[in-house]
Amino acid sequence: MKVVVVSDTHGELDLVNLLINKLRKEQPDLVIHLGDNSPDTKPIEDAGFKVIKVPGVFEEVYKDVKVINRVVIKLGSWYVLLTHTPESHKNDLPIDPKPEELASRKAVDAVFHGHTHIPRLEEVNGVLYLNPGHLKKSDKKGWPATYAVVNIEGNKLRAEVRRLVDDGVLLSNTFTR
Repeated sequence: MKVVVVSDTHGELDLVNLLINKLRKEQPDLVIHLGDNSPDTKPIEDAGFKVIKVPGVFEEVYKDVKVINRVVIKLGSWYVLLTHTPESHKNDLPIDPKPEELASRKAVDAVFHGHTHIPRLEEVNGVLYLNPGHLKKSDKKGWPATYAVVNIEGNKLRAEVRRLVDDGVLLSNTFTR
């Protein structure tokens, strides 16, 4: 199974369109958007790709109890939390699961998150944390526009965080459950 993960597109639709060109080459089974301008997925969906998205903590829909802010999905044999923040946030609703609690009791194998705009790929206490970075032309934290490609085969998950402009790999690792 191949999954492309993006976050923090912030309305930069020209970069979303550049990503779509890369998606056409990658042909992922799924595209995941981890918030901050989650409606930016419309062009991706219009291009025919299956998308799962969660809103960012500052999106208006984050306050809507009918919208799921955090969701656990199964990717292959991996249980993955999709969330904008890697921990609880002041804008959470009372019904929102707490990422730190799910991770501490190993209810998930991985936490895919955005929010910081900083690429991340590490294992903490047996739980994989992946942040694909952001898709912005410039960012005050100094990181280029990036996205992640995740390949899952059985109990192995291989992830790469790539620069959008040239697909250069910034972070790469293989994890085993």
